[in-house]
Amino acid sequence: MINESTTRDYSTQVDTLIERQMSNWPMVAHNYEALKHVRTRTLMVSGSRIVLQFNPERIRSSAAKVDAASLRARKCFLCVENQPLEQEMVRWEDFKIQVNPYPIFPRHLTIALMEHKPQLLDIGSMLRLAHDLPKFVIFYNGPKCGASAPDHMHFQAGNKGFLPLIDELPQANRQVLIDGDCQVSLVTNLARPFFLIEAQCLDDALRELEPTLRAMCTAEVKIMNENALAVHEAMQNVLCWWDESAGYHVIVFPRAKHRPSNYGSGPGQFTLSPASVDMGGVWAVPVERDFEALTARDVQLMFGELCPGSDWLEEIIKQFGLYRK
Repeated sequence: MINESTTRDYSTQVDTLIERQMSNWPMVAHNYEALKHVRTRTLMVSGSRIVLQFNPERIRSSAAKVDAASLRARKCFLCVENQPLEQEMVRWEDFKIQVNPYPIFPRHLTIALMEHKPQLLDIGSMLRLAHDLPKFVIFYNGPKCGASAPDHMHFQAGNKGFLPLIDELPQANRQVLIDGDCQVSLVTNLARPFFLIEAQCLDDALRELEPTLRAMCTAEVKIMNENALAVHEAMQNVLCWWDESAGYHVIVFPRAKHRPSNYGSGPGQFTLSPASVDMGGVWAVPVERDFEALTARDVQLMFGELCPGSDWLEEIIKQFGLYRK
């Protein structure tokens, strides 16, 4: 059983960390103040609200080179020895909670493993982290799905009330796959498909999440005809949050591609590498031309490329049923 006093302790520590970094790290103070004045505009995409945020600082993530050679050539910015002296931390289990210096959210955290290990989802840690930081939505980007540091395991977190998709869940048409102490549903009517897992108890959530994630990995192998031994986890983005009354909520976005075919800086291209926050309804756009040019049709076409189609989703459901037996 999770101790509620621990939750309050981490919330207080993180609040203090944010206040302290705002006061003693000028770059962070500047970037968060600038975030208050960013330009935004809203698109309606297949009944779902997408907020475009013109955020030039996010070019570091959108244009990050994540091929093996580029990763070997640069120092890992999530390792303590390579971080600015001003960057402080709160320890949580084997992770360090830090203020993200290049924010999308008004309160934006990076939670990185202390040890330098590749990005690989630990869903148990993600759920416990959501419980201990109840003011935040925790998110995970797969190593080929928007993570700018796929060589170092990390989550991120942003304050609740910021991602439009979460507010749209009451309008979701749910195909319920499992009902009971933990409900597992497939949602396909909000511009991009996703699995929604809801449970009051951590153990119940884990019991259904594990076959869901295994099914996604197996389906990806079957659809893409890749060697199963080469796939450590399915391509995915994950959002997770907890509250005392409703318990755990997890949204899992299966992915078919890392970046859309129109990724780039040339005519008709966009410097966008969609990840969890984008899937959640906020697109941080680093290039002003892209911010002004993007249309609802552009976003829908990108979702169509990035997300699996109906055959792929049916294969996931089939594999999910097999794994639960």
